Formats: sequence, C-alpha cells, structure tokens
Amino acid sequence: MSKSLRLTEKWMHRGLWLVAIVFAGFLIGLGGTLVGDLPQVEKKLSLDDYMDAGTTSALRNSIKNAERAGRDADEALQQAQLKRRAAQADSAAARETFNNWLSTRRATQQAEQDPELLARTRALDALKEKERAAGMAVEAQQQAALDAQQTAQRERRKLDELQQVAQQQLNAEYRRVELRVFLYRLALTLPLLVVAGWLFVKKRKGTYWPFVWGFVIFALFAFFVELVPYLPSYGGYVRYIVGIVVTVLVGRQAIVALNRYLEKQKLAEQLPDVQRREELSYDTALTRLSKGVCPGCERAVDLKNPEIDFCPHCGIGLFDHCLKCTTRKSAFAKFCHACGTVSGQHKAA
Repeated sequence: MSKSLRLTEKWMHRGLWLVAIVFAGFLIGLGGTLVGDLPQVEKKLSLDDYMDAGTTSALRNSIKNAERAGRDADEALQQAQLKRRAAQADSAAARETFNNWLSTRRATQQAEQDPELLARTRALDALKEKERAAGMAVEAQQQAALDAQQTAQRERRKLDELQQVAQQQLNAEYRRVELRVFLYRLALTLPLLVVAGWLFVKKRKGTYWPFVWGFVIFALFAFFVELVPYLPSYGGYVRYIVGIVVTVLVGRQAIVALNRYLEKQKLAEQLPDVQRREELSYDTALTRLSKGVCPGCERAVDLKNPEIDFCPHCGIGLFDHCLKCTTRKSAFAKFCHACGTVSGQHKAA
C-alpha cells in the first residue's frame, strides 16, 4: 500500500503507526502494573499458618534446648578429655618413675625401703584413680552429648512430620490462590479482547485508527503475556484444552471469513466491468497493481505485457486508451500520464 501513497502521506502514515505503538506501550505499562499488583489481593501464606502454634512452639523450644545442651556437653567433653589426657600423662610418668625405682630396689635389696614402696604404690593408685575419674567424666559428657543429639533428632522428626502435613495444605492453598489470581487476570483480559475485537472489526479503518491498533496490540499483549503463561496447568490438560478451543474458534472464523470472501468475489466478478472498477477504491486498485495482481480478483497478471488489456481470470479492464491522445494507460488512473486529461470514468463521476 505504501507505493500508492503520496510522500507526505507515507511519512504521516508511519508517524501514526509510531503513535499507535507508543500508545500501546503506555497501555501495556499500565496493564502490567495493574496485573502485577493483583497477587497482593490475596493474603501472603506461610507454613506456620497450617501448623498448630502451641505444638510447633514446644517442639522448636525443645530442639533449641537440646541443641544448647549438646553444645554445653561438647564444651564440657573437651574440658574432660583435656583433664583425662593430663591424668593419663601424670599416671604414665609416675608409673615410669615407680618402675625405675622398683628396679633399683631389687638391685640393692634394702629392707628399709619397704615403707617408701608402700607410699609410692599408694601414690600410684591415687593417680590411677584420678585417671579413672577423668575417664568417667569424659564418658558422662559423651553420654550427655549423645542424649542431647538424640533428643534434638527426635524433636526434629516430629517437627518434620508436622511440616510435611502443613506443606501439603499450603501447596493446595497455593493452587487455589493461583487459580483465583488467574481468574482475576481473566476478568481483566477478556473484556479487553472483546473490545479489541469490536474495534478491529468496526473502527480499524476509521479516523482514529492509530488508537484502535494501539489498543489491539495492548489487548493481544495482555492475552499472550499476562494471561496465557499463568494458565493453571493441572498436568497440561487445561493449557492444551484452551489451546484447542482457541485454535478451533480462530480457525473457524478464518474459514468463515475465507468462504465469505470467495463468495463476495464470485458475486463481484459477475458484475459489469465498469461497475466493478467504480466500486474499487483508488488506493486499493493501485496497491494491488503494484503487487502485480488483478485489482478485481487478486490473481497474478503479467502487467508488463502490452497485449494484455483485460484480466484473463475475471475479465476486468486493466488498461484502456486516453480519449484525447489515445495513449495506452491504466484503466484505474485518474489522469492520462501522457497528456494529463481526466480519465473517462473519473470525468463522468
């Protein structure tokens, strides 16, 4: 169509398309902001909303106390292990000293050393007792740490069981919220599509067509970007079913429009040549001619062939001769390109 427009008109037409795109951009921004705020209508959910507050609090406190007791036991265990190692070192050193002294006594066989033997033996027994006490302290702290760990694990399992049940309920509620938010989107988008469809059918060629096309672009964006990606899945059934329904509706409309167009063309081709040319818009005829097709039936025609004056498919006149200078010219031209005389049909009009 751009080849049939005046230069200024062509640039103005492009400017109006820019207006349509800018208008659609602002509408899309407003719609995106509105749709983005829709989830705020619903209450924000958390796992704690579906768990008994008293039981959950008791379990968490129990886990916290058990973890604290475990940490205390670990710290005490480290101290007890350090004391046991010191006791073991003292006992080992005393044992070595006693063994050396005992070897010396056997060599000298001095009876006056028997009291000292008893004293050294008692001291060694005391160190050994201290070592055993340190070992018992280590074992006690190990037991305390194990008890705290098992208690924490047991309480965590109870808490996990409660969370699993609550998670199932939360997931179910998430699906319901998702469905409601989708219905909110649908309630906003469907009226836009209806209005856009009406504008496209009735107003797309009107004076304010840039705003019409801007709104149509906005409605399509809202449908394919703001609605379709949020279709509830349910295993894909909903999306496939919606896709089938939309395809059937669009396909049916396309088939009906095609049949209506073909029927209209058949009726038009039965009209007289002059009437058919008069009913054709000047811009439409020029647009079709620039594409190398017949303005009447839109079938391909070799317009460069000087011997073709009529469409071989529908019979409409494509070329005639100027009434003044007899130059061969387009039958749809308003003026003769050779002498500038007004064409016969336009003069008569």
